[in-house]
Amino acid sequence: MTYATDRIREEVAYIAYHFHWPLDDILDLEHRERLRYVEAISELNRRSAEGG
Repeated sequence: MTYATDRIREEVAYIAYHFHWPLDDILDLEHRERLRYVEAISELNRRSAEGG
């Protein structure tokens, strides 16, 4: 099964926007590891929005 190019692009953009990592570093991450970073960023954003 292949992973949709649009989805990868969204994940990469999300991580790059928040962490300012270079594109190659983000693309070198395994899919599951990249998803963990996306989830961690989402959680940080959620907590920040709640004032915590």
